[in-house]
Amino acid sequence: MSSETTADDAPAEEAATGPLGVLATWRHTPGPVKAVLAGVFVNRLGGFLQIFLVLFLTDRGYTSSQAGLALGLYGAGAVAGTFAGGWLSDRLSARTVTLISMMGSALLLVAILYFKVYLLLLLVAILVGAVSQLYRPAAQAMVTELTPVSRLVMVTAMYRLCLNLGTTAAPLIGVALASVSYDLLFWAEALAALTYGLIALVALPRGRRVRPSAPEQAQERPPRSGYLALLDDWRYLVFLAAFLLLCVVYSQYTAALPLAIVGAGLSTWWYGAVVTVNAFIVVTCEVVATRWVQTWPLRLTQMSGFALLAIGYGIYAIDMIPLFLILGTLVWTLSEIIGAPTIYAYPGLVAPAHLRGRYFGAMQGMFGLGSTLGPILGIALFERVGQQMFMWAALVAVLATVIGRVGMRGTQKPDPAPEPAASQPAG
Repeated sequence: MSSETTADDAPAEEAATGPLGVLATWRHTPGPVKAVLAGVFVNRLGGFLQIFLVLFLTDRGYTSSQAGLALGLYGAGAVAGTFAGGWLSDRLSARTVTLISMMGSALLLVAILYFKVYLLLLLVAILVGAVSQLYRPAAQAMVTELTPVSRLVMVTAMYRLCLNLGTTAAPLIGVALASVSYDLLFWAEALAALTYGLIALVALPRGRRVRPSAPEQAQERPPRSGYLALLDDWRYLVFLAAFLLLCVVYSQYTAALPLAIVGAGLSTWWYGAVVTVNAFIVVTCEVVATRWVQTWPLRLTQMSGFALLAIGYGIYAIDMIPLFLILGTLVWTLSEIIGAPTIYAYPGLVAPAHLRGRYFGAMQGMFGLGSTLGPILGIALFERVGQQMFMWAALVAVLATVIGRVGMRGTQKPDPAPEPAASQPAG
């Protein structure tokens, strides 16, 4: 039922491996990578649980605090799931990890509808949060294995496009389904997970490809096990610290920003406009801009992206009027367009072949942790200092820029010399 990895899929055996434009990159992208992109889009298109869980539980008669706790535990499970997924994807094939993730989350999503005991609901919330995220490090590790290093940033931009399109459309679809029945939401998300699982079953290779991302990485595995192996790469740990700080700052657009807009006497329409402008520009421009950004040195891209976020939030601190609100949003949206594809591809550019899953898992874990801590810290600071919170956020982003400069390597590693890539059965 599943496709095997063949020489045609091996990026090292392509005639040309340099950076390409959007359409040319898509034409040269192997079938399994296209399958991952399609699966990610379908899965995120059905991503309703995190958005509607609180409303579902309060509709069932639970208190707001009980529903909030369930949502918090779901988020904690998601963070744990990315770490667990990274560990699993270094041991099993992306196909196997994706099947475990999608089939398991589909079953747990439906179970939420039938569990009436609150403690059991909390347990299921943690589990579905964790299991639903297992696939993410595996997906990105497989994309890295099948993509030439020089094209990985562009393919990552395509991956993010699928993710963003699905995430943007999901609330609209969810509102329509919820108007009929909350139960329908959970069945629809379970169906989306099963669809991705079917795509993985049919289109992803059975075995794990063993291909170092650069010749110098073909060496003995370090003696450390689990995530302790990352301790041998101090630069990557510094990069993770910078990325965590950046995520704490970035998350303020969902936490402190709406409070600041309302506090300044502006209509909530302006917050909706900010979110819409950001989503529209990222979806329509990020892949196109990556055509040029993919050739930049890594440190230049990182510093540009991080610094523009600092500038954008610094503009918010000047005055919360429509002019500065829109200008600040455009600047930090530009930071996302420039920096995000390279930053999210970075683990695949520097990870040893046998640690790719854990490198991606650690980074995605930092994103989840930053997205959880950010709103808590940002709102607490906003209650103390008001709009000047954005100046503090900008300073943290500047600190992240400097730390990231220290942690990131200066250039991406070259594509390995052409040679057949071995495939290991791994589930």
